Amino acid sequence: MNDIEPRIENMIVIVVGAHLRAELNDRAAAHALHDAMCAQPLINEANVQIAVCTDVWYLNNEPLRARPTISIGSPDVNALAAFLADRLPAAFTVDDVMTVQMDLEFVDPVASCWGVSHAETAAATELFTTRYLTDFIKRAVQSPAGS
Repeated sequence: MNDIEPRIENMIVIVVGAHLRAELNDRAAAHALHDAMCAQPLINEANVQIAVCTDVWYLNNEPLRARPTISIGSPDVNALAAFLADRLPAAFTVDDVMTVQMDLEFVDPVASCWGVSHAETAAATELFTTRYLTDFIKRAVQSPAGS
């Protein structure tokens, strides 16, 4: 069996809540994002590893917190989304439905995708994937945290 050895210094992290509702609903959106990211040529060219982990693991691991990060799930089931809610600007919002939060100048490659239900969280993640992912990856692999 070939185990994959984590390379935190060259990783982009996708964070889901360690809440049962998040595990049952948001993890699928996180893995769809993971797959979309792995299909990006720049990910392979830069030899970047994509990891999906829970908010508990992420928030308690300082080296992971320094990496480019995408949070998936609403603040009520994802502690990272709750932390980012008033710290990141909204890049795209449908009031009372969904939000994609990130700095569109990508000074800090961190994003948060969430909705008022898990279906809307999946929609926010898909919107992030189609509208912002390529630019996010470019910045993530160029940033000090992404190199």
